[in-house]
Amino acid sequence: MGSLFRSEEMALCQLFLQSEAAYACVSELGELGLVQFRDLNPDVNAFQRKFVNEVRRCDEMERKLRYLEKEIKKDGIPMLDTGDSPEAPQPREMIDLEATFEKLENELREVNQNAEALKRNFLELTELKHILRKTQVFFDESVPTVYKSSGAYSSSKYRRYPQMADNQNEDEQAQLLGEEGVRASQPGQNLKLGFVAGVILRERLPAFERMLWRACRGNVFLRQAMIETPLEDPTNGDQVHKSVFIIFFQGDQLKTRVKKICEGFRATLYPCPEAPADRREMAMGVMTRIEDLNTVLGQTQDHRHRVLVAAAKNLKNWFVKVRKIKAIYHTLNLFNLDVTQKCLIAECWVPLLDIETIQLALRRGTERSGSSVPPILNRMQTFENPPTYNRTNKFTKAFQALIDAYGVASYREMNPAPYTIITFPFLFAVMFGDLGHGAIMALFGLWMIRKEKGLAAQKTDNEIWNIFFGGRYIIFLMGVFSMYTGLIYNDIFSKSLNIFGSHWHLSYNKSTVMENKFLQLSPKGDYEGAPYPFGMDPIWQVAGANKIIFHNAYKMKISIIFGVIHMIFGVVMSWHNHTYFRNRISLLYEFIPQLIFLLLLFFYMVLLMFIKWIKFAATNDKPYSEACAPSILITFIDMVLFNTPKPPPERCETYMFFGQHYIQVLFVLVAVGCIPVMLLAKPLLIMQARKQANVQPIAGATSDAEAGGMSNGGSHGGAGGHEEEEELSEIFIHQSIHTIEYVLGSVSHTASYLRLWALSLAHAQLAEVLWTMVLSIGLKQEGPVGGIVLTCVFAFWAILTVGILVLMEGLSAFLHTLRLHWVEFQSKFYKGQGYAFQPFSFDAIIENGAAAAEE
Repeated sequence: MGSLFRSEEMALCQLFLQSEAAYACVSELGELGLVQFRDLNPDVNAFQRKFVNEVRRCDEMERKLRYLEKEIKKDGIPMLDTGDSPEAPQPREMIDLEATFEKLENELREVNQNAEALKRNFLELTELKHILRKTQVFFDESVPTVYKSSGAYSSSKYRRYPQMADNQNEDEQAQLLGEEGVRASQPGQNLKLGFVAGVILRERLPAFERMLWRACRGNVFLRQAMIETPLEDPTNGDQVHKSVFIIFFQGDQLKTRVKKICEGFRATLYPCPEAPADRREMAMGVMTRIEDLNTVLGQTQDHRHRVLVAAAKNLKNWFVKVRKIKAIYHTLNLFNLDVTQKCLIAECWVPLLDIETIQLALRRGTERSGSSVPPILNRMQTFENPPTYNRTNKFTKAFQALIDAYGVASYREMNPAPYTIITFPFLFAVMFGDLGHGAIMALFGLWMIRKEKGLAAQKTDNEIWNIFFGGRYIIFLMGVFSMYTGLIYNDIFSKSLNIFGSHWHLSYNKSTVMENKFLQLSPKGDYEGAPYPFGMDPIWQVAGANKIIFHNAYKMKISIIFGVIHMIFGVVMSWHNHTYFRNRISLLYEFIPQLIFLLLLFFYMVLLMFIKWIKFAATNDKPYSEACAPSILITFIDMVLFNTPKPPPERCETYMFFGQHYIQVLFVLVAVGCIPVMLLAKPLLIMQARKQANVQPIAGATSDAEAGGMSNGGSHGGAGGHEEEEELSEIFIHQSIHTIEYVLGSVSHTASYLRLWALSLAHAQLAEVLWTMVLSIGLKQEGPVGGIVLTCVFAFWAILTVGILVLMEGLSAFLHTLRLHWVEFQSKFYKGQGYAFQPFSFDAIIENGAAAAEE
């Protein structure tokens, strides 16, 4: 598995490949996913590189596949995904793939164009059918209402006229024109009404009607009827609602005006015969053509479906193949050509432990291509900082992601992830300690772990679910640790477990206990003297008056204890960094003063807590009784400020142990003395080393730099500092900032760990509120009705418990734990100024491509 506590050792290598073997070798390296190539042509435009035509061909194939995918999804056809990753095709197979995709696209486009033309024809015939039906109803009406021109649209008067004149029948003409029209019809005069019929979108009809009335000054008659069934738009397949209309007018001028308005509102006009017999004959012809079109449309859709089903079986594999080909040629564009144009030269970062594996892959690629010249992989010397590569598996990946979110580790810097696997869920559990809530979280995480293969295969785009699933091992561990701390707190859904029996006993009778709410148990008479075997005694759960006081004191102290130990561990981690990078100055004048400062002040405060717990007890006599126990906080403040302690109560002692005052004064003086050492020692020594380097010969400069702890790391690959390149003023400023940050941060970070106490207390109180205010109501009900009420109340309580206490409180505790690791712990040793190792990997490229396609 390589180095667990540091990133992998990396090497910069130069790779020589024969032109005919380059494609196969890069393909094998892509399957391996252990090589990060460098761009050797940074100044060359992307369109001027050697394999730009091949990349364009891959883009075109990908476009055709996306078109096929869109059509397949439109029809709801499932795409076969076997989960297998086919190998990258040979360059000669690109021609076959291009021909296949070209044929499928052309065939599908032709089918779609034919289907669209047929649907457009079908739509026109359907609209004509509705026009013939609706207009027949209009013509059959004998006494319709016609608008007469008036001054205002809203106050138009009405006059009754027939709607149409039939040239073949004088009676119909008389009905149309009325008595005045008949009298006006003298020889040589032929008065008749013209009309146009069509369909329009229903939402445009009101505006269309207003425009007609205004433009024609009320001299037209409009009748409209809705088409009940929605019609399909052939261009996009949407369902649209339309209405049939017929407009009557008199004269060619109005006819021209009406047609222009219809054109402006994108209304479709259709020919409609005037004679009823012609209309019936046309309707019969239209119905016949619609039936024929339905048959042809069905056959077209069947053919389209068969084409898409055949394509859906191979679409996923085609996508993988095309993306692999494209990735290979894109990588080959990063290479340099030698003078003979027969050899490709590349530079790449590789993990030192995997060089043999990479060489085997290169040999396989050479054998596949049939080349007789083996590839050459040479290791190069460089002063450039290598990328950071932390090898992970499905368990450690989520924890490493938490660290990388803060900042990618500098090369070969101590990796906090292995320690975070333990400390992260533990600190979370201190805040979330509840056996019941922890069991819910652990079961959820365990379910995701057991079903991880099936859940991973679903590949949903739900971001929240992906976060939960990616952190399934973190969730499981947080749940397990919360169950442990829940047992320590003896807390399960705000109640206690009396497993071993309480070690406190009542000396009062039942009536006294029930009636007197101010009774207290005395440790001298009611306590057995031996503590509860595991965790807290369940008697504290029923202690109404001092339960919170006891829990506060306990949880506050353990928060400080865990916090100080966590910070000391972070400072010790910096020792590993300084020794590995041979940074002698930082080791002597940063690590040692920092550790002394933290130990003499804050670890001493922790020791005082343990001394207080051990020496003072309610069963002891003075001066070690509970009344004589001093406040740790007041003692620490007096120690730092050199205050004289207040006189203790009678028969009590001022200090906990002999010589405490002198030890405290010494500790504070030494701790304060560490501050100028941290502030000035390193910059002054660097300044002295530079002066010596300027005086001595060049040959001695290296030894001076090493003596000053400023080497590049020697055999470790070069991740040390470069102080010699900085101005002295910048060094002094940086050192001042770091010193002030550490000194003030030690105080604020110690106080910051009190969030462990605060959130633990809040979580316990919220659980108790839910039990008291919700579930206890259902438990108090009796009889059959009580069972129904209890069921409803329990469901409501369970929803609130999961939603508020598990999800919301769990998220809050998670964020606070993350802050404690990023700020309080990692700031002691972790710089996070590196850049991630991004190998050429087909798996990552295909996964990113699939995610981009879904978006």
